[in-house]
Amino acid sequence: MSSDSHTWNLVFLQLLLEELGHRVTNLGACVPDELLVSECRRIEPDLIVLSSVNGHGYHDGLRVIPALRACPELAATPTVIGGKLGIAGSGDPDRQRSLLAAGYDGVFEEGRSVADFRSFVGALPAPADRALPATPRTLPTASASGVLR
Repeated sequence: MSSDSHTWNLVFLQLLLEELGHRVTNLGACVPDELLVSECRRIEPDLIVLSSVNGHGYHDGLRVIPALRACPELAATPTVIGGKLGIAGSGDPDRQRSLLAAGYDGVFEEGRSVADFRSFVGALPAPADRALPATPRTLPTASASGVLR
């Protein structure tokens, strides 16, 4: 997401997803919305992951999800958001409901178990247009500043 300049969270997510057998394209910190959308369109990811640690993830996430969902090729791509999504603490059920209603498939707010995220990733179906390859498949993840493919 464009407002989040933190990179350690992106490195952690990349390592976690690679540990789960996926290839990752990490776009880095402070990715403008337009770049996130264009890279996701180019990569055609299996998953987009947005991550935030600055507390503005909720607002940034609400702004960027309509742009991702407006692209026919990304409309059904599983997209999740997580990290520190607000400055008033975590666990706000209204915030989670709002993000899900906006178009996210999962919300993994600070304080939730990494096991929940692992379970979500593990439950993703293999892409319908190709058989599961012998090598790890690529999960596109857009992070507060990165994209996994």
